[in-house]
Amino acid sequence: MIQIKRQPIPGQIPARIAVGVALLFFLHLLPPALAAQDGKNGERWVGTWTTANLARAPQSQPQPGQTAAAPQPFLNFNNQTLRQIVRTSIGGERVRVVLTNTFGTAPLAIGAARVALRDKGAAIVPQSDRALTFGGAAAIAIPAGAVIVSDPVNLGVASFADLAVDIYLPENTGSGTSPLTMHNVAVQTNYVSPAGNHAGAADMPVMTTTQNWFFLARVEVMAPEQVGVLVAFGDSITDGTRSTPDTNNRWPNHLAKRLTAQNIKMGVLNAGIAANRVLSEGTGVNALARFDRDVLVQPGVSHVVVLEGINDIRNSPMMTAADLIVGYRQLIERARTLGLKVYGATLLPCEGANNCTPETEVKRKAVNEWIRTSKAYDSVIDFDAVIRDPKSPSKMLPEYDSSDHLHPSDAGYQAMANAIDLELFKAGAAVLSRSPSR
Repeated sequence: MIQIKRQPIPGQIPARIAVGVALLFFLHLLPPALAAQDGKNGERWVGTWTTANLARAPQSQPQPGQTAAAPQPFLNFNNQTLRQIVRTSIGGERVRVVLTNTFGTAPLAIGAARVALRDKGAAIVPQSDRALTFGGAAAIAIPAGAVIVSDPVNLGVASFADLAVDIYLPENTGSGTSPLTMHNVAVQTNYVSPAGNHAGAADMPVMTTTQNWFFLARVEVMAPEQVGVLVAFGDSITDGTRSTPDTNNRWPNHLAKRLTAQNIKMGVLNAGIAANRVLSEGTGVNALARFDRDVLVQPGVSHVVVLEGINDIRNSPMMTAADLIVGYRQLIERARTLGLKVYGATLLPCEGANNCTPETEVKRKAVNEWIRTSKAYDSVIDFDAVIRDPKSPSKMLPEYDSSDHLHPSDAGYQAMANAIDLELFKAGAAVLSRSPSR
């Protein structure tokens, strides 16, 4: 075949150069956040913080025997700004925030959103304040059932930093019937302004505070591809119920510190919901129903620890250990389908707590025996062995008991994290990473 070598026409720009110039011009026209969606080679988005959400009705309902006017109304927002504090588990130089209206049945108006490093209380470090946009838009309505991902911002964030995420809500969230998407046991003080858009204010005025998170799904950072993500999936014991507020004493917080101290690059995400159950409806939808949203879609996820089931056997008299094991097997299969390492944690003792009967203890022991011996999980984390009283194994050690006999104290949560073998996480991040970014 005769090949014809084309000669450039004098004065004509070669096609490949013209295309390159056009592309550079196009990128120059984009907003900076949109022009920088992708990270450097070998980097991807990973979660540094998350929370597992549930639906909350916009107004409180009367309790049996009460009139409709008796209950205090739930906290709602109308032309107000939320400043919500989250603790990172791993750092990075670029950040994006995911807002959620997952359980809403109507669009949620976001008038403005910002992110900054928290100074103390409701104050931020002013020079760290960054405006968040969504596809270039500063204001947006999140459709019913949807989440929105912010455009990336350049913000140096350290591991274990407090970030302040501001959301200005221009409309009345209590005016209709749409549920609010929220997390109900934050054990973290968050701030609500008086009327007005105070997003980005160095020291935001505070009308009231709340120990809940609203409309937040997660915070992500750009990190090297070998950085993995562990999701702690569970109920109130993972959520940190009865730990000291504003101290980040949940066991996943302590585990994140141990991993960093050993130079194991891994984000740690807390997907616990207080009173949650594996197979039935407690607080929030059951674990099988929320597993995709709270675990499998987390960017960079490589490992999951499952600690859930005590509420099933405490609160469902007809629930058997065999029933619960069927649920665990479903979670294991779904995690493994996506290449995750999945670790099973034994259920803690609870004698003396509400509904922790001798029948509950029989089921708990049977479940723990299966977790330890079935080899269904990739490995076992034996929290029961750490927390139980050797002299009375159906009870917690007094020093690890928060006093309700169900939830650990701060010392108990620390002991749980200290008992985890860090070798479980050393080799997995680079091998198990599933995608460069989402």
